Amino acid sequence: MSTDNQPTAADETEGELEPEAEIDPAELQALRERVDELEESVAESDAADDGKKMTIVATQGTFDMAYPPLILGSTAAAFGWDVVVFHTFWGLDILHEENSKNLKLSAVGNPNMPVPNAIAAIPGMDRMATRMMEKRIDENGTATIEELIELSLESGVDLQACQMTIELMDYDEEDFYDGVTTGVGAATALQHMAESDIQLLV
Repeated sequence: MSTDNQPTAADETEGELEPEAEIDPAELQALRERVDELEESVAESDAADDGKKMTIVATQGTFDMAYPPLILGSTAAAFGWDVVVFHTFWGLDILHEENSKNLKLSAVGNPNMPVPNAIAAIPGMDRMATRMMEKRIDENGTATIEELIELSLESGVDLQACQMTIELMDYDEEDFYDGVTTGVGAATALQHMAESDIQLLV
């Protein structure tokens, strides 16, 4: 008589895997929708973190001071930033289609100009200094003010004209380049400044 243990029914089923629980299709669909919502929320959060804002207040309307706000604004817009350049007082002439073509470089009070103030104050010196700078810009292939305004607008920079200054200078809204935002007050500019990562006064 054999002494080997005969397998029992319990032994035969011990190594078998339990059948997988069935997944409710409705629950699976709900889970997929929830995952999609979370992924979309994360994507929006990342986009919000990357979207920087910058506000530049342009107050000076000389030839040389027209370049900084336009160069900085268009460059920031190229990085995808939300950029506003608020032009007020003499800075408004940068956006004035006619006046922007006649901006002058002031030779007086500029320590980097190789001309003493006594000579710089002579009538016609500002015009001469402006022509010298225009010649250098042309030779260097640097963009003109008009080209920078066009580039800024194409890049999505919001070039704003202070409404109070428009009225003060007796300008018409039609005097400005196409695409310039008019009718903007100080309160609107301050609101954007408060929301901006960078604020500059030029």
